[in-house]
Amino acid sequence: MPLAERLAHVQCAIADHPPQCLLAASKHVTAETLRGAYALGLRHFGENYLQEALDKQTALKDLDGVVWHFIGRIQRNKTAALARYFDWVESVDRPLIAERLHAARAGMVAPLNVLIEVAISGEDSKGGCAPEEVPELALAISRLSHLRLRGLMALVHPQPERADADFRRMAELFLTLQQTQVHADLDTLSMGTSADYLQALQLGATEIRLGTILFGARTQESL
Repeated sequence: MPLAERLAHVQCAIADHPPQCLLAASKHVTAETLRGAYALGLRHFGENYLQEALDKQTALKDLDGVVWHFIGRIQRNKTAALARYFDWVESVDRPLIAERLHAARAGMVAPLNVLIEVAISGEDSKGGCAPEEVPELALAISRLSHLRLRGLMALVHPQPERADADFRRMAELFLTLQQTQVHADLDTLSMGTSADYLQALQLGATEIRLGTILFGARTQESL
């Protein structure tokens, strides 16, 4: 199915619960395909791997208004490049990473938008800080002037009944953070992927990260 039809299907499905950000999760999607997505109105692209993202940014540098999000695991030796080349980093999970991003962002015009990744499902295969660590990490980030804390991000459990509980707990964490931290910028709850984005929107997501439903199944060889 062409990308235009896939996107139209999604836009119809979310008409009753539109997110503030539809993030196209573009891992292993070619720059040419992203150019087509841009032509269809998509502006926010989420990448998991630094070098792959930098190659695409170079190929698409003529496009105005593209917003690049990093949504993958963060390696300490990549923080300088992440701070320099991305608008958002959505997988901050510990103070050390926040401090390194802050230091690397110094001298740039705007603060780096960041989300705290929460290990809400309890699965070892997924990154993030423990839910109970969120307040302390949020406070630490709030003290770093080159970072702008925007909210929380999580990947929920793949089992639908457990996903529902994870979504609800994330919504509670987000609300608590908004009520206890004096940050007008706390406006983003990123949760929901191709398999569960409608459920996520109904339970409070403001950003959904869609890959397969937009671009189809992908492999690294497709680049």
